[in-house]
Amino acid sequence: MEYRKLGLTDLSVSAICLGSMTWGQQNTEAEGHEQLDYAASRGVNFIDTAEIYSIPPRPETQGSTERIIGSWLARRKNRDKVIVATKVAGRGDAKWLREDGAGTVLDRRNIAYAIEGSLRRLQTDYVDLYQLHWPDRSLPLWGAGGTTYRRPSKRAEVPFEETLAALEDLVRAGKVRHIGLSNETPWGVARFLRAAELGHGPRVVSIQNAYNLINRTFEMGLAEFAERDGVGLLAYSPLAQGYLTGKYQGGARPPGARTTLFERAQRYEKPGVEAAIGAYLKLAKEIGADPAQLAIAYVTSRPFVTSNIIGATTMAQLKTDLDSVNLTITPEIEERIDEIHQLHGNPAP
Repeated sequence: MEYRKLGLTDLSVSAICLGSMTWGQQNTEAEGHEQLDYAASRGVNFIDTAEIYSIPPRPETQGSTERIIGSWLARRKNRDKVIVATKVAGRGDAKWLREDGAGTVLDRRNIAYAIEGSLRRLQTDYVDLYQLHWPDRSLPLWGAGGTTYRRPSKRAEVPFEETLAALEDLVRAGKVRHIGLSNETPWGVARFLRAAELGHGPRVVSIQNAYNLINRTFEMGLAEFAERDGVGLLAYSPLAQGYLTGKYQGGARPPGARTTLFERAQRYEKPGVEAAIGAYLKLAKEIGADPAQLAIAYVTSRPFVTSNIIGATTMAQLKTDLDSVNLTITPEIEERIDEIHQLHGNPAP
């Protein structure tokens, strides 16, 4: 396993991060622990979760993923060997996330409430990386609207400086070591970095956005922050919610698969997606590679990626995904991928 620095910090994280959003809904506590044990045996030292997990978000399962990770940390007594990342929800109407039922915003009160819940569920007194799950301002998220610009709404927004100051409180209290962003734009990253430069709070060290073979939009405007400012990508959805394995081609709906169960993958069912995936599947066959491993290895190989967040519901999937570290993206393979990208672009931004 390769290890990379988390931003400009002294933390070294595994190039593969274990995602956990299915634990507590599709996966039991025992299955979550089995995945954690196996990933650790393969050198993974980085775990990602969020206060809103498991997914799909539901009041009855909210926080279940953090609780599963917390019970594992308590049983294995290995907190000092694991880098734990979690997230506070951005502005939204999930009234069950807060005790007062008022929904979520990224102000001092909400952030302070959220971290206490996460620490309690994780059975730890600190998290290594605390991320803003999505922005406080109005934006098309998770592929809604594609790359089309829309004017921001007139609703009130928590100033960047206030959010950053609230996070600084947590860092000073020792409850958070470093902070990061998620589902953010170049403008948002720049504003947070500028606010930190002006002394309003800690500097962000990472950004967690979707990045995969059919959505390389991170390369346009965000990738440069990794090189110039030390804000590397924690890439989520490297398999495009499983679509890049080919299992959904032709409208297939395998029993037990996420799209079959929840029908939440509209981001990956847009015009042009199936043709693009078909081209990558053909390439994988031609070079004798597993399609999942090709897709994951490509993401891991990008110079702006700090860690690649994989997720699995079965041990077989997890082993396949982790074995992607044995596949080298040669210049020849990269050239073939870029040729496909030139023809099909980013059909699932």
